[in-house]
Amino acid sequence: MQVRRVVTGQNAHGKSVVASDQEVESITVGLLPGAEFHALWGSNEPISLPIDGQRPSTRTWFPPAGGFRFGFVTLPPDAALSGSSLPLEPALAELSQKLPGMLEVLEPDHPGMHTTDTVDLLCILAGEVWLELDDGAEVCVRAGDCVVQNGTRHAWHNKSSEPCTMAAAMVGAVRTSHGGPPLIAAVAGKRG
Repeated sequence: MQVRRVVTGQNAHGKSVVASDQEVESITVGLLPGAEFHALWGSNEPISLPIDGQRPSTRTWFPPAGGFRFGFVTLPPDAALSGSSLPLEPALAELSQKLPGMLEVLEPDHPGMHTTDTVDLLCILAGEVWLELDDGAEVCVRAGDCVVQNGTRHAWHNKSSEPCTMAAAMVGAVRTSHGGPPLIAAVAGKRG
């Protein structure tokens, strides 16, 4: 998929300008044939305005607390992923190099399942995909549907025959507990 990124900013005189207008190359990895990742914009900390439109430096796919990322993700049909016979060590090294931080959140015993310290704001642009949560709970989302993913354990499964493309804005969050949400635990404790 070709993605054009137009970035605005302000010049030294405070006038709004187009700071850049360019195609953004997709990130592909052998471990996920047919998948494409477009890292469009992000910062590791809140942005102060005005800004000249220069892209902040980011190293990892997922943002730290207070940071954000914006991009597109295209997931191929699951059938396209099942035939991969790449040597594992080089494939994992490529994943770590091209999508830093991705390997660290993936669960080796449950392919595709992962948990990030982010709130993800997702909009399905094309196709459909199944969102899997704990205990096998699944929901199908299609073009035009949105998902707010609040740092929960999840996986994506494209059970269709067409790719699914989603826009993703990820906001770095602080995880204060690994159990249930603190508010729910507090309310449950008052009732018991």
